[in-house]
Amino acid sequence: MIQRAYLDNNATTPTDPRVVNEMLPYFSEKYGNASSRNHAYGWEAKEAVDHAREQVADLIGANPNEIVFTSGATESNNLALKGLLNEGDHFITCATEHKAILDPAESLNTKGINVDILPVQSDGLLEIKTLKKAISDNTRLVSIMMANNETGCIQPIKELSTITHSNQVLFHTDATQAVGKMPVEVNDLGIDLMSFSSHKMYGPKGIGALYIRKGSKVQPLIEGGGHEQGIRSGTLNVPAIVGFGKACELCKQEMEEEARRINILRDKLEQSLLSIDGAQLNGGIENRLPNVTNIAFSGVDGERLLLSLNGVAVSQGSACTSAVVEPSHVLKSMGIPDQLANSSLRFSLGRFTTEDEIDFTIQKVQQQFTS
Repeated sequence: MIQRAYLDNNATTPTDPRVVNEMLPYFSEKYGNASSRNHAYGWEAKEAVDHAREQVADLIGANPNEIVFTSGATESNNLALKGLLNEGDHFITCATEHKAILDPAESLNTKGINVDILPVQSDGLLEIKTLKKAISDNTRLVSIMMANNETGCIQPIKELSTITHSNQVLFHTDATQAVGKMPVEVNDLGIDLMSFSSHKMYGPKGIGALYIRKGSKVQPLIEGGGHEQGIRSGTLNVPAIVGFGKACELCKQEMEEEARRINILRDKLEQSLLSIDGAQLNGGIENRLPNVTNIAFSGVDGERLLLSLNGVAVSQGSACTSAVVEPSHVLKSMGIPDQLANSSLRFSLGRFTTEDEIDFTIQKVQQQFTS
């Protein structure tokens, strides 16, 4: 009988052993700097980076020269927003975004940029008409998350980008939770800029990318050497980039079958937990990722429940600051009362989740309501 279960894959995923194997030579055997152009060590590293850039681009249907490597999605989001917006511009996003969008937006608001944070419906979806009404003559950028990290809610990105482009406005999406879990094709979806990260798709931490459609001008946040087409300077993390590329290649090959298997496990978990008296699903059943369920256990202290699940790694839909539990801003934005938001847990499955882990988790949670 297993003794623990990892169901927090939306926080981070384990690095696939095949990715690790691909990376290992670039630590001590092929250790050249990809910017060293005068010898074979540098050429070898640059070739590896070029190949990885092609793998990353191929997963999302982009051109390799539209991929800028960053330290992760948080940096990519900051680069997209701060590299495009200037004083007097109007920026639109929505209330259920990750803090990697909302915090930079708050900062930009203090620097003369007009920020609109749009409300969502009870299922977490942004209404098309809400975006239509918000766009003005000064709107420069719209940023809407593709798939929510807490509920898995998938926004109608193609429809939103179409409205955005009809007003000659650029469209950015934080696709950190979506890329590698569902098909993402930037041209079909009408995306101008897109942030995503390696460690959400079984690659290493500390590496991500910003897709920038050809012709979109983004000013650098980090200068000093002109790396990444002058958009993001700094010595390239070759081992991590190689791992990121391999992770993208594996996702492209295995994503469809993987999603089917995970969806079955998620539904088994969800149905079992929703049979508990007072349990309810946060968000809609449709338009969501196959690996996530967010469940409120009415009348229960969520933090206490979380701590009682010894051996089960899940997340509470809230943030703890100075020992004060605050309800999840995502769930509150969906109209979920504070008490229910504070009693909610997010379960997120992944490539290596087993049925034994699901059974173990069901048993652990149900025990808390029968003892």
